[in-house]
Amino acid sequence: MSLTADQTSMGLEIAPNEGGDPAELPGNSDGSQSETEDSEFGEIFVADEPSETEQDGDPHEVKQLSAGEDPEHADKWEPDDTECVLNEDEEGMVRHRKPPAAKSNGAAGDGSEKGSEDGYVQQGSRTARSQQMSWGQILRVCATIFLVMSGGVGYVKYQELLRSRVNTPLDAPKVVEEGATGATLSPDRFWGTYRPNVYFGMKTRSPRSLVTGMMWMVQYSRAVPRIARPEVRHTCEQGDGLPRYGWLQHDGVNFGLQEIIDKNFSMVTEFVKRPGGDHGGDWTWRITASPRKSKSISVPTVSFLFYAATDGQGTIQPVIENNRLVAITGQTEELGKFRMSFPKVTRKNITYHHLVSYSPRLDLLKSSVEHGMRRLLFNKTRILYGLAGDLIKRSNMPDLKANVLVHQVTLEVPCVLEVVFESESFTSRNTRLVGMELTRELEKYKVAFDEKFENTFGLNRRGYTEKNLRFAKAAVSNMVGGIGYFRGKSLVQSPYNEEPVEYWEAPLYTAVPSRSFFPRGFLWDEGFHQLLVSKWDTAISKEILSHWLDLVNTEGWIPREQILGSEARSKVPAEFVVQKNQNANPPTLFLPIQSLMKDLAGNRSEQDILLLKRMFPRLKTWYNWFNTSQLGNEPSSYRWRGRDPGANKNQQLNPLTLTSGLDDYPRASHPSDNERHVDLRCWMALASGVMADIAKVIGEPGEEYEATHKLLTDNALLEKLHWSPEKQLFSDYGKHTKGVLLEREKVPLPPPPKPGMRRQPVPKGKMYRVLKGEQPKDQFVNSFGYVSLFPFLLQIVDPKSPKLGKILTDLKNPQLLWTKYGLRSLAKTDPLYMKYNTEHDPPYWRGQIWINMNFLAVRALHHYSSIKGPYQSQAADTYKELRSNLIHNLYVEYERSGFIWENYSDVNGHGKGCHPFTGWSSLIVLIMAEKY
Repeated sequence: MSLTADQTSMGLEIAPNEGGDPAELPGNSDGSQSETEDSEFGEIFVADEPSETEQDGDPHEVKQLSAGEDPEHADKWEPDDTECVLNEDEEGMVRHRKPPAAKSNGAAGDGSEKGSEDGYVQQGSRTARSQQMSWGQILRVCATIFLVMSGGVGYVKYQELLRSRVNTPLDAPKVVEEGATGATLSPDRFWGTYRPNVYFGMKTRSPRSLVTGMMWMVQYSRAVPRIARPEVRHTCEQGDGLPRYGWLQHDGVNFGLQEIIDKNFSMVTEFVKRPGGDHGGDWTWRITASPRKSKSISVPTVSFLFYAATDGQGTIQPVIENNRLVAITGQTEELGKFRMSFPKVTRKNITYHHLVSYSPRLDLLKSSVEHGMRRLLFNKTRILYGLAGDLIKRSNMPDLKANVLVHQVTLEVPCVLEVVFESESFTSRNTRLVGMELTRELEKYKVAFDEKFENTFGLNRRGYTEKNLRFAKAAVSNMVGGIGYFRGKSLVQSPYNEEPVEYWEAPLYTAVPSRSFFPRGFLWDEGFHQLLVSKWDTAISKEILSHWLDLVNTEGWIPREQILGSEARSKVPAEFVVQKNQNANPPTLFLPIQSLMKDLAGNRSEQDILLLKRMFPRLKTWYNWFNTSQLGNEPSSYRWRGRDPGANKNQQLNPLTLTSGLDDYPRASHPSDNERHVDLRCWMALASGVMADIAKVIGEPGEEYEATHKLLTDNALLEKLHWSPEKQLFSDYGKHTKGVLLEREKVPLPPPPKPGMRRQPVPKGKMYRVLKGEQPKDQFVNSFGYVSLFPFLLQIVDPKSPKLGKILTDLKNPQLLWTKYGLRSLAKTDPLYMKYNTEHDPPYWRGQIWINMNFLAVRALHHYSSIKGPYQSQAADTYKELRSNLIHNLYVEYERSGFIWENYSDVNGHGKGCHPFTGWSSLIVLIMAEKY
């Protein structure tokens, strides 16, 4: 959303960001601030117009001659003594002339020729006019000038081309065809819960969608009013401290059932869609709220706030009867005309309020609602907070159009509320989707969900309990219920751009790792997500993979984190918004593509072949980017770019490798170009094999990929580059030492206090990395953990290799990776095990148990247990035990804490990190079903 100049000049109320001021984006070099004006309702933010960059000087400036100077020969350019220089400054490439070398005033008769200002040559004491330049000389001079100028222009153009490549789309047909996500070609998936960042809301897969959602707040029950306003719940926040929330059933298309437990009441949110008409059909919400089972808690009074808002396209109008908002009507390009109704609830002690207002951005919706609230008298005895009505009319701004309409209903729980959306183009409906009709539809979809779940995963016939099944259904439902639809521009930067630039505007249909903490797309997470989604709904998975591949730029790069739209950007600190085009992320999209090809091998349709043909040029360009930009110095080695040798002025114990996905996992202590990263080499082995398989299926040349796959899976070459003879493990290689530690700098003590004065506090110095002991040298890093397992995890190690036996033995060692909760990420014996990386950054991949890596381990054990060899039995035993440990711990933790977590403690198995984390942690369902 954006304000027009007219709107800002009218004194419109703009609410502040609910999470603080919006993050300042790079590029405001002039340090200017937004102007503010006061209105009846609050501040108005008026954005400054960007000023044009002014050059320090004019390269075409005409020199003013002083009196007596000869204009014909002033500032004469002598080509034979002049050289053209290119200097680069902030304004771009600017040409400057290098002045001629100083002339000598040699003595008369020394035989030297000295240039004069008027072009004559002096010989001794005698001066004579030199011979006039021939036409050949003139032509040579002109040709030289032309070549220099054209070369300079060409260089500038080349630099412009390099700068533009980072945000230039790949010149290839898109995988997602035009209109494929719209109501005409995809009516069943047009509407959805595509706003995973909010507790409950829906939108369409449109460029500028109508957004709908729910907020709520618990009103105070005491007669004495308090100063503080009740807290409004809207976006999923870990700080809200809800005991539990998440989808219990969600089929990804037609319906969903979610449970939300607040501190003194709980509710179930349900939705059902009904197809019909030309614009995606109808849908209905049902909210069923109940008090928590506790005698010590009084019956709460809750305000439910249902809203609709536009995002720069379309119009909405309130329908008000007896001062109650009974419906919202409107029209958008892809929805046509519609009506969103709020059926009246028949009961005592109920009040209604509404809001007609404007919000400049979607991430400010909650703030806009909060600024539209007033303290009101309820039942003549209590104070409640209610919406203030039509703020647009009160503001005396007749030209301003409302883009946020909110219906507030306040009542005691228990209660049941419904919200009904109806498309005007749906003319053949026999009944409205309300009451008993809604109940029948909900029950039909619940039964269908349970049947599909059992047919897909077969957990009931495997003997799992009802509680186990509830846990597994919640994991799958939260994965597909956490799929969002985003649109916007990433901020990206290449080495040729001094400031970040915008990627092209693009849509993204994607699952998210966490609704509360990471409600946006992550490249390497998505590969793991789609392993589960592809088993549940192949069509959804194909479309998600297609959207990601359409983000490839002309270089073959995909930004690893997708922060699209104001709602997504409001969740990200400014320093993490910009994506750099040298930086990769593991190419995990090849995992679900490989899985889909296996699943569809016996029943591959023409549409599947066509999809692979559309994907192939983009996969090829992406693959080639990896194979050029991430190569190591040694042949067939690879190195993650993006490691910072300075590491925040040497405040990091081990410089991060964010691009690998394993952020603080120990790598070489001193980043250098000589590093070799074993995990990236294994990812490329996987990618090469999948590319060769796709090429065979679609009839494209694949010999190059087959040769690369053969090279990268050659165990002898792998061991030469990455097997540490000293520690007998696969390892990274680089400039490394174990003699680093964090040490607090010493600061001078404050002077003794004067008589009668307090002693000043002792200042605390910062923690810095210091080197004590062995100096860094090129060697194996020898940290045993997830990275050293990659040749095993991606099934590259030969089943008959003694290296496999060593890995399987080390896996079961409790002093290394084995726990009764899963495999920890770093051995207990490692010097960096559970060490802080800075004074304030706790360990992340230094001992915790991560489910995506454990899934790969279980999958690899299952693979090696099915192949005859000396270690088959050992792999089978380890497989059974590790699988059992993981299933048991995640289920127990879900029951204990109410959530699936980002990672788990290797000490007690408790959930750690953010929650709910129903991204790759939901892979536990595939482990339960043994679907690898």
